[in-house]
Amino acid sequence: MADKVAIVMDCGSTNATVIAVDPQGRIVASAGRPSAPAPQPGCPAGWVIWELDGVFGKLAEACREVCGQLGEAEIAAVTITTFGADGAPLGSDGRITYPVICWQDERTEPLAATIGRRVPLLDLFNTTGYQVIPFNTLLRLIWLRENEPQALEEAESYLMMAGLLSYSLCGQRSIDPTAGGTMMAMDLARRDWSPDLLRLAGLDPSFFPSWVEPGGVIGTVHSEAWQATGLPVGTPVVAAGHDTQFAAVGCGARPGEAVLSSGTWEILMLRHNRFEPNRLAFDEGLLYECDAEPGLWDPQLLMMGSGVLEWLRDLLYCDIKDRADAYDVMIADAERNAPGDGGLTFLPSFVPSTGPTKKHGTRGTILGLELSTDRGKLYRAALEGLCYQLKHALEVLEQSTGFAAEGIRAVGGGSKNRLWNQVRADVTGLPVTITEQKEATVLGAAMFAFVGAGVYHSASEAQDAMALGEQVIEPSENQAIYAPLYERYRTAPPALEGFYAKG
Repeated sequence: MADKVAIVMDCGSTNATVIAVDPQGRIVASAGRPSAPAPQPGCPAGWVIWELDGVFGKLAEACREVCGQLGEAEIAAVTITTFGADGAPLGSDGRITYPVICWQDERTEPLAATIGRRVPLLDLFNTTGYQVIPFNTLLRLIWLRENEPQALEEAESYLMMAGLLSYSLCGQRSIDPTAGGTMMAMDLARRDWSPDLLRLAGLDPSFFPSWVEPGGVIGTVHSEAWQATGLPVGTPVVAAGHDTQFAAVGCGARPGEAVLSSGTWEILMLRHNRFEPNRLAFDEGLLYECDAEPGLWDPQLLMMGSGVLEWLRDLLYCDIKDRADAYDVMIADAERNAPGDGGLTFLPSFVPSTGPTKKHGTRGTILGLELSTDRGKLYRAALEGLCYQLKHALEVLEQSTGFAAEGIRAVGGGSKNRLWNQVRADVTGLPVTITEQKEATVLGAAMFAFVGAGVYHSASEAQDAMALGEQVIEPSENQAIYAPLYERYRTAPPALEGFYAKG
């Protein structure tokens, strides 16, 4: 078993990465290439696509590099994890009939603003678990039907990004529920399509390939893919899917723990055994997605994260050229200040970034500035404000779902900041667990790849076998200081609503 590896192709929005993982969860080899969407040629500004051949080509290059590092290790399986929402129609000859529209594309914004005229928004949420966001796949399918109908008429099926890439490996069409759950076209309670919603685009479930659950074998690597990637012919191609869901598995979250995926944006989510959408969840901007395992759902909230800290670094610490050095200095500066020092309050603004008229952006406010305020105080206040936002999001999740959080498990780049983790624990009053293995998405996808290869019988068995190297940060005595400061934060945003509206 020790000589087996799973190959995970992790197709992100900025990097195409290939990583080999052994059955104990250790990274054996890795390689990556920068990746980015491109403007659609000959089209209006704001129309953005993924060049599918280019994306697969970058993954194939990285995969050849990884295979060259493996020596005698046996490749047990290969799997793919990537962003949600994006996909394309595929003809019977295996060619896409319209480019893969990127989630950053603007063409469906008018549809997002008017979809409520076709179907009540609350009904949409109660069926799909999704808020209306301009990049919803259903909106793109409607746009294709109304603007490029031949693309759908010439197609045999529609595949999401993970399915398109796995098709390039094995020639088999598939879709998994974690990707399908990002489309705003599924009946999430049934883990299957909503025929009524598909009819809005003039489609029915037969237009989509059969479901393949994570851990299921889609097909095997064919000779053309072997030449491109170096993966042996016959290697099982195992279903994974939307990266967020596999991070939740790969971080080893236990019952009672909320999962915080912390990067430029943060996602606070649960692995929950009930799908019970309600008006409060709808109004607060919560959305649900299919978990990687049947019988579970992932309610979640999206909010601003380290993008705030990056802004402060570029604005106030631009004299430090090395980014890693800058963050060390920022943390040291912040630690010289007491919690809530001087009454400085940073409001990143907990505004749900979903809804028919809302964009992925947020406004913030800083209260209590003085002439003596230095950059260390501002940085600490920013950390505290982001943690107040986290606590509020946790309250929304608990009130909307009935879940009672016993801890938070943090993954992603933002989990590496020791001071931020301590403030998270102090503000929420909950232990914060981080893992030494930072590639939670890759680790989660590898768990399912090993299931598909027969190395493990289940994802939970794989979790038990993989050493994550956990560290738990308990709340400190500062918890008592932050309780009243959070109440001040919580009552500030309503007073500023008029400001935001006029902004």
